Amino acid sequence: MASLILVAVVIAEKALIAQIRRLARSAKNPAVATGIGDDCAVLRVQAGRGKENDTLITTDFSLEGVHFRSDWHPAESVGHRCLARGLSDIAAMGGEPIAAFLSLALPGDSPQSWVGRFGRGLINLAERYGVTLAGGDTAESPKGILADIVVVGTVAKGKAILRSGARPGDLIYVSGELGGSAAALWMMQKKTQKKLKRKLNPRDYPRHFFPEPRIELGRILCEKGLASAMIDTSDGLSTDLSHLCEESGVGAEIQLQLIPRASVGKPAREVDPQFALHGGEDYELLFTAPRGKRIPLRIAGIPITQIGHVTRDKKIFLMNRGGLGYQLQPLGWEHFRS
Repeated sequence: MASLILVAVVIAEKALIAQIRRLARSAKNPAVATGIGDDCAVLRVQAGRGKENDTLITTDFSLEGVHFRSDWHPAESVGHRCLARGLSDIAAMGGEPIAAFLSLALPGDSPQSWVGRFGRGLINLAERYGVTLAGGDTAESPKGILADIVVVGTVAKGKAILRSGARPGDLIYVSGELGGSAAALWMMQKKTQKKLKRKLNPRDYPRHFFPEPRIELGRILCEKGLASAMIDTSDGLSTDLSHLCEESGVGAEIQLQLIPRASVGKPAREVDPQFALHGGEDYELLFTAPRGKRIPLRIAGIPITQIGHVTRDKKIFLMNRGGLGYQLQPLGWEHFRS
């Protein structure tokens, strides 16, 4: 097996993905209905008689020091968040999760108790959604914990909700509330800077420590044909809306005062608008729908809020109550950003 040489480079995550995407086009297989550029790949494998489904496959890293810190996050939270990332991608396509595969690399001195608690956090979430942990791999890591989750799901043939379906005039909606996870992260950073030993209580900040993937909501949007395009808010509203608009070849106008902001802590306080705009890891669903579609105020018990509309201009504008606005830059999470 050839050795792998790692070279440190400074490259924007978006540019890196675009480069890999161009290379991948030369090896296109007709069974891959949707590849790089959406929340999941869609595989169209020929089956026998009866109802045919497409297969959804997604993969996500959870890296110590990047996605979590062992001194901030309980092991149960790390396991839960690891799987939630993949489940949220399945939800964003309107799919149903089936199985997960976990590859876990640990330093040699990792406590067995940490591994057990990590596993319980992951398995507890998997059981709630009928997901089987069907395999994976383990290895020793020279530094830090690395967890790679692969989640496999299914959706009715040709019905996966893609990022590329938004059209000018469509209305833009978001589920739940935004900014709660980013606000908790900011508070942990402040505590560390001030050398405060008291940690945040995960029960007071569930949207950060134990986020809930919107599987049922995504399934209903898909089954009822309500959404024209969809993405989950893993990287932040500004960045994920940018991804959706780019894939659809459109722009957007959103209203600042309409964006639903989370309340966190004890006593609970509404988060700063910047957390709702740019903070990631909320794992809510951001979707578009034609104006003629009636979108309920709640679906599967989750509040749904209209925050704007799709435009022909390939730019995103953030508007205030007075009708004034500015072009919104995607300032959510991006790897390799300096």
